[in-house]
Order: sequence, then structure tokens, then C-alpha cells
Amino acid sequence: MRTRSTTLIAGAAAAVVALGLAGCATSDPTGSGGDAGESITIGSFAFSESEILAEIYAQALEAEGFTVERSLNLGPRQTTIPALEDGSIDLIPEYNGNLLSFYDDANAARTTEEVDTAAASVIPEEFQLLASSPAEDKDAYVVTRAKAEEFGLSSIADLAKIEPFTLGANPQFTEFSYGLPGLADVYGIADVAFQPIEDFGGADTVKALVDDAVQVADIYTTSPDLVAKDLVVLDDPEHIIAAQNVVPLINRSAYSAKLEQVLDAVSAKLTTDDLIALRERVEGSEKAQADVAAKDWLTEAGLI
Repeated sequence: MRTRSTTLIAGAAAAVVALGLAGCATSDPTGSGGDAGESITIGSFAFSESEILAEIYAQALEAEGFTVERSLNLGPRQTTIPALEDGSIDLIPEYNGNLLSFYDDANAARTTEEVDTAAASVIPEEFQLLASSPAEDKDAYVVTRAKAEEFGLSSIADLAKIEPFTLGANPQFTEFSYGLPGLADVYGIADVAFQPIEDFGGADTVKALVDDAVQVADIYTTSPDLVAKDLVVLDDPEHIIAAQNVVPLINRSAYSAKLEQVLDAVSAKLTTDDLIALRERVEGSEKAQADVAAKDWLTEAGLI
């Protein structure tokens, strides 16, 4: 009992009142009150950026009184989606474009707004997307700073200035709508030699670009090498590459107004440059732990 009683009757009455109050607190299935002490389990994909994002969500929620369990490094969507469905996890940092493709790979949505709307319409009814962040982790056409300055390259359309050129990317880039087909059909740039490099924009791709073995490369927008090697991400004014904004995906049974408020505040602050810096701390020479990097970012952002 939380307080001492002078009689057993008084103690029993207090217990009944407490139980009644607890029942009232949980009777709303949406949990819209967002009471301090609410419990939630957060998952992540099996790569460092996702773990960092999960830690950011977790620590922001803990700072507002939530009790948070972590279930990190679960694997791909074939693992995380079932875990979200069966309640093994309640929340996961997602990417709106890839989530949309998981449920509808033929959807033509491209901008953040289009992808957010389309994704919300195809996910299971028991799921809910919160506000997406400006931060994106997606494919990008990348050149060296020297090449960009020499030829005045700022957008994909400008690649016509250096045509013909060699492009380095994963083998599937010859088939993807945002790869060689989109480059030709949308931007009219077809005189391109292709160099397959099977590391998803990793060290081999970066080396090929820096060494000028390729003049353009497909590298993800949160790669720390963009800063370390002073590389330039070309704008995509025609949106051949769909948005891949970081967005919280939750099971509706875990929703509360307080949870949404906390995560909306995180999403509003998070940028692509932040993700680059966070990944550099964790994956680079510092080898910082994800929870440490997350805490530092939240502190600097004024969120905890």
C-alpha cells in the first residue's frame, strides 16, 4: 500500500479507489492522455542509422516520463513489420518512400507530401504514421566538388554538360526508374557508360568517384563520406528519386497525444545533415555508442 492506514477497512477502500482510477486511466484504447509512465517498446532495423534514430525517439520519450523498452537491430521489414503487427514492438523509425514501396511498389508518388499521403493510405489499419522529418536517407547522384565547380553542376539536369560520362552504382541501377531509365527518359541524358559496383554507395563507390574512375556515382544522402570527401549531391528537380523521409511508424494501440507531441518535436528538428554527423560519430573513428550520440543530439537540439 502507498500510505499507512489505521484500519483494514480504510486500506481496502483505498485499494478499490486506486483500482477504479487505474481502470479509468486505461479505458481509452487510443491512450490519448499520454500519461507520464506510459510504456512503449521501440524497434529498429539492423543498421547503425536506424539504431541511432530509435535511441533518439527512446530518450526523447523517456525525458517526458515514458517507460521505454528497446528491441534494436531486428532486421529488414520482413521482420519489423510482423513485430509491429503482433505488438512485439510499438514504434519504429521508418522511411516513407521505402515503406510505401513495401506495400505498393507501383505507386508513382515522389515528393515528400505525395509519399506521406500515399503511404498513409496503404499501410495496415492498425498502423499510424506521424509527421515526417526533413531528414532523408535516399539514393542520390553525386559528383566531386572539383567536377561540380569545373562544369557548373548543381542538378541532375546539368549532367548533360559532361555527357558522355561513366556512372558507378549497384548493378540494379540499370533497371530502377530512378537509375539509367529515369536519367534518359526524364532528363534526356542517355550517353552514359555504366560501371557496376556492388557496395550500395560504400567505400568502393566513393573511391571510384574520387579517383575519377567514374564521374558520377549513386551514394546515399546520409553517407559520412559526403562530408569527409567533400562530395556534392546533385538536386533532382524532376523528382525521379522518391522521397525517403524519416518518419515514426506506430501501432495505433500505442498512440497517445503526448507521444505524438514528443516525436513531432524530434522530427521537426532532425535534418539530413544531422544524420550525416550522427553516422560519422558512430561509424567513423570516434566509434561513439548510438545512445551517446543520440543524447548529445537531443541536448544540442534543446529537446532534453
